[in-house]
Parts: sequence; structure tokens; C-alpha cells
Amino acid sequence: MFARFRGLIFFLAASDLFLTQLVLMIADIVRREGPFGLPIESTEAILTPVLRVVAGVIYPAALLTLGVYNAQRSRTLTGGGVDVLRAVIIGTLVFAGTLYFTDRDVSRLFVGYVFFFEIVALIVWRMLTLVTLRVFRLQGRSLLRVLVVGRGELADAILTAFGEQLHPGVHVVGIADDSPEVDARYPRLGGLDDVPALVRAHAVDEVVLALPLEEQGRIPAIEAALLTEPVRVRLVPDYTRLVFVQSSVETVGGVPLIGLREPRIQGAAWLTKRLLDVWVTAAGLFVIWPLLAFIAIAIKLDSPGSVIFKQRRLGENGRPFWMLKFRTMVADAEQRAPADAHAKHSDDPRVTRVGRWLRRTSLDELPQLFNILKGEMSLVGPRPEVLKLTHDYEPWQRQRLAVPPGLTGWWQVNGRSDLPLHLNTHMDLYYIQNYSLWLDLVILWKTVGVVLRRQGAY
Repeated sequence: MFARFRGLIFFLAASDLFLTQLVLMIADIVRREGPFGLPIESTEAILTPVLRVVAGVIYPAALLTLGVYNAQRSRTLTGGGVDVLRAVIIGTLVFAGTLYFTDRDVSRLFVGYVFFFEIVALIVWRMLTLVTLRVFRLQGRSLLRVLVVGRGELADAILTAFGEQLHPGVHVVGIADDSPEVDARYPRLGGLDDVPALVRAHAVDEVVLALPLEEQGRIPAIEAALLTEPVRVRLVPDYTRLVFVQSSVETVGGVPLIGLREPRIQGAAWLTKRLLDVWVTAAGLFVIWPLLAFIAIAIKLDSPGSVIFKQRRLGENGRPFWMLKFRTMVADAEQRAPADAHAKHSDDPRVTRVGRWLRRTSLDELPQLFNILKGEMSLVGPRPEVLKLTHDYEPWQRQRLAVPPGLTGWWQVNGRSDLPLHLNTHMDLYYIQNYSLWLDLVILWKTVGVVLRRQGAY
């Protein structure tokens, strides 16, 4: 589909190259005639052919490398303002660095003018291009005319994607489906058997087949009927209801494989998170090992039993592991249920004196640092769930198992044990859906304050 926008992308790239050369000329004139900076003799050359070539290579390369011309990334098809700004900043830094090592006689003020005028020129040109695309669309001359075949959740999802991400250059002419239901956004033009006639009548460029799973048996007939039409045909597979958190598509021996349960954090993001976990945990253990030894001795002197309490929990993708904690209850706590089943954790008589202090200070969680080193947990993530509780999970709740469980997490810094259980799950899902390294760092910072205030700790 995005191949249809190659003409627009080429036009923008050529325009950016021309604008960069124009910006160099303007910056040269302003530097010579402007009121700022030391006077420059008219015989002195600033804008040499070499300088034009250097700038003409660096700025387009920065725009290309940062995906400004990637129609699949850009909501506007012309490159977002933030992407353009980032590319110009990086391009200017590379441009200035190149001049530093090759020609230090070029005025730094001249480079500043290039930076400013390049941003203004590229963004203003994109605004004008967007306005032109919208005018063309109102006149019925969109870059891409699309017919969506199907109704229901799948068709609604693709129509929403078109409306939110490709609106300047894409025009959905309507919907073809046997259902008589009316969509307020787009007209129903006919049934499934009318698709070839609709393609001709409405000058359709692309047909998107978004039929539900139970109707996808009709796809071969529709595709065969369109073989004689100069139109592209796209298929939206109805697997979205099966997707766990996110999906992937890869090819093995020419056969496409769709991953329905992919790790939410992978690639460079996973590597960065894992390196942070190992580095912080190893450094922390090196510093606090005397504290760990003191707590172990205190537990032994306070009550009989082992120092470490192990419990089976579920990790990433539902993989079980033994989670470690300092023991805070009497040794036979699991056999001695509290008299009041609804008693708060703070009133549980099975908690030992040292255990109550450990819980209040959250120091009972420290042995989980070894789980982190083993890769079973992370510093930040959803709390590792008890196995028996996951048996009653709804499908949407199992999404919290898509990432490694954490020593701390979003719900721990937003109420901890003071929050109802169902809100904990919603907060875990919020973290999964909005994961970033920055969010991890924010949670770690907030955790310090929560522990010091003993908020929600029993």
C-alpha cells in the first residue's frame, strides 16, 4: 500500500535537497548583511562548492536515516514536525563537526543560521504540502482511493487506522458488504458480489479485504473476480482476537509465520533492560551484603525455621520459578490459617516480630535480587503472581505475564497493598502497554520514596 506514496516521498526528498541549498544561500546572505557577528569582507568565500556538497549530503542523509520519509511511521505521510526537528539537529551537529575537522574558518554564526532556516523551511514546506493534500482530497483527487470489503471489528479497526494515520493522502470511497447495517463514517456501496463493479465505478486503487473469520472462505472468489481489474488487493487476517499482547510476522522458507504471543520487550529494548537489571543488582548486592547477613541472623534468633521463604510464582510467558523472600512468618504459617480469613495482612498473627519490621521496610523482598540475576525477574515489572490465582484469570488478565515480573512496578508506586486486586492488574497492564526505559527509571526513583514512607506495606 505504501508503495503508492513513492511519488510523494520522492517529491519531498527532492524538495528538501533544493531547500537545503536555498537555506545555505540565505544563511550566507544573512551572515554577510546581518547585524550580528564580526564583519565579513565580500571577497571572502563562505559558501564554497565543497560546503554545498557536504551539506547536501549530510542533511538528506539525516532525514532518511531517522525515518522522515517512512510513510509507515509518519501519521501525515510527509514526516512529523518532531522527526524533522530531530533530523535537523543531528544533521547540524554532524555538519558542524565536519567543518571543525576540515574548515575552521567557516563562521559558527553561519552554521546557526543554517540550523534555524533549515528547520523553518522544512516544516513550513510540509505544512503547505499537507494543506495541498487536503485540498486535493476534497476535490476527489486523493493519492489513494480505497474500498474496504467487510464489516465488524476487523473492518472497523482498519477504517479507524486509515482515518487516524493516513487521512491526508487516503480516501476511503466506501464499504462493500452483504450486511445492510450503515456505518456513519462511510457509505455502504454494495455487496460482496458487487466488488468488481464498484472498483470500476469509483476508480478504486486498492481493495482491502477485512472479512471476519467465518466469511473468509469467500476471499478466493473475490480475488479471482478482481484479476482483470487494475487494482491492488490487500488482506487483513482475522487473527487479532487471538493476539496475546503483540504479534509479529516472519518468513521461514517462503512460508509466512504469524506470532500471536510475542514477548512485549525484545531486541535492543530487552538487552538494555537486562543490562540495567544485572548492573544495578550486582552493584546493590556488593553494597548491601552486610545488611543481608544481619537480617539473616535476626530471623534465626527471632524464630525457628529457614531464613529464606520460597514460593512458586509465574514469570514471563507463564513460566514458573521459585521466588525468594526473607521469611516473615512462623515456619508452619501455611498450615496455620488466620482465625479471621478477612483480616488484613497487618493484623496477621502468624507474622513474626522481625518479619513485621521487614515487611514495613520492604526489606523482606531483597532476596529477589538473586532472582533478577538469574533472569527470572527484573527490577521493574508486574508482581510475580501465585500459581493458584492464575487458574481463575480471565484471558485479558493473562496479558500481565507478557513481560518478566519485577521487584517493583507501577502499582507498587501507586498505592501498593492499599489498592484492590483488580486495580493492580490494570496498573500492570498499563506498564506493559507503555513500557520504556524512561518509565523503568521513573518507577525505580518513585520506589525509593514509597519505601521510605512505608506506603501500603504490611
